[in-house]
Amino acid sequence: MKRIVLSLIGMLLATGMAMAQESSTAVVTTTCGKVSGIMQEGSMGFLGIPYAKVERFMPPQPVKKWKDVRKCDKWGPMTMQQQNRPMTEEQMSENCCVLNVWTTDLNAKKPVMFWLHGGGFDSGTSEWDPGMCLAHKDVVVVSINHRLNILGFLDLSTVSKKYKYSGNVGMLDAVQALEWVRDNIANFGGDPNNVTIFGESGGGGKVGTLLCMPKARGLFHKAIIMSGTILNVNTKAMTEELGEAVLKELNIDKKHVDKIKDVPYKELYAAGQRAMAASIGTRRPGTPMMWGFGPTPDGEVLIKQPFQPDFADFNDDIPIMIGTTFNELQRIRYGQPLTLEQARTELQRTFGDETDAYISAFCEAYPQKSLAQLPADLLCIDWLFRPKTIITADAIGGKRKADTYVYMYTVNEMNNDGLTSKGSAHGSELKYCFDVLHHYSNQLPKVTLDTNKYWAELLSTVWAKFAHDGNPNCQGIPQWQPYTKENGELVEFGGSTPNIRHNHDRKLEEIIDRHCFKQLDEFRAKQKTAQR
Repeated sequence: MKRIVLSLIGMLLATGMAMAQESSTAVVTTTCGKVSGIMQEGSMGFLGIPYAKVERFMPPQPVKKWKDVRKCDKWGPMTMQQQNRPMTEEQMSENCCVLNVWTTDLNAKKPVMFWLHGGGFDSGTSEWDPGMCLAHKDVVVVSINHRLNILGFLDLSTVSKKYKYSGNVGMLDAVQALEWVRDNIANFGGDPNNVTIFGESGGGGKVGTLLCMPKARGLFHKAIIMSGTILNVNTKAMTEELGEAVLKELNIDKKHVDKIKDVPYKELYAAGQRAMAASIGTRRPGTPMMWGFGPTPDGEVLIKQPFQPDFADFNDDIPIMIGTTFNELQRIRYGQPLTLEQARTELQRTFGDETDAYISAFCEAYPQKSLAQLPADLLCIDWLFRPKTIITADAIGGKRKADTYVYMYTVNEMNNDGLTSKGSAHGSELKYCFDVLHHYSNQLPKVTLDTNKYWAELLSTVWAKFAHDGNPNCQGIPQWQPYTKENGELVEFGGSTPNIRHNHDRKLEEIIDRHCFKQLDEFRAKQKTAQR
């Protein structure tokens, strides 16, 4: 929730800045017609370009060609989702398959960075993370909106052959957008043969999913997964059951399944939530795995779920960079009066008789951490993403044709008072990677502004360098070797400068994995029993 609030603030600031700087750009020809955009902070921005035509629960279709120059000077609509404020159809619509392009040179041949926003497979918008500043790192940036939640992932395949692919149309939208990049990005100064897909949180999960989709093969050439390893445990049997439960909630029989296309979105979404509760169960917040309205392996569109523990082997030539933040989604406790004994009492609820071993392993992993901050650190360190990131990195590092690079983001952000730590929360690195600190100037304490600018310059450079050649090494970081299980190497972006760590937290993360993923173990045990 914090990520969403901060992102919406950034979105509003970015939108206001874009409007203030609006001016025409050159006209670019696409396969569907000509487009013009606006200048945004020294980059040419083409916003809201349609890349697919949408019909509810059906795979994306090509866009109809237009004759006149299409003005692409404002954000296109996000997909339908739960919102606590009224929104117009221009802001939110089922006709949401639009993308944005930022470039500085239409005649160049630059690497392309294709952004998939966060929000799980349920919500979000490309407006959260504008790419006009990242484009100055000698790349072309593309971001997309696509179908999510029940619109993108309602599996009606058992009801009618017509809806064979309905359970995965949200990810088929992303493939269609990549095909648009292949066919059009050269006219925007991008190289269609050098495309990096990257995303954070749910966007990282989408990157992993694309790595397991045969239809996406050849449309991208590198991948960056940021805080995206919460596991999608959907099986075909689960989503088929859920799809039939939705029809039951709506009192629609299988012979008249097409009636579902006319159900108003709010009614459809509500029926989906009731159907989950009545069939496969509703996911609780903080659960280390997701299910329900999300991608499902069907043997054709999606071969397997990512991160369990690896990806489809037909993409083993794709270099991967993967990492997490220090605190992620844990509740921040910094600045609160807290003793080590109080922390130990809280930790015992999760770690039981391994509590002291957990504390000891933390101190071994992070000896540089201050004793004064130790009680809060013990409760605030990420318990969701890092354990499974290690497992995935172990499974792919040194075992594929392409290299794997692992990082951890530990930049200690401060509150406006410049005194109290906000930690390194889920998504907090995005304003650095996109180099848009100035969009958040009212949230950054002046006393740390120079430090923030240092990290923004460095992280955006590293991310762009990886997009260029699949190797993130560049000036400003120590020599970063590809990851293997044996070397456990990662770059820690934190402290005063980046530093190299080797298997520093393996013992700690093994303890976390044992105690924080019991629900996942129970699910897998049930699946094995059902398969016998």
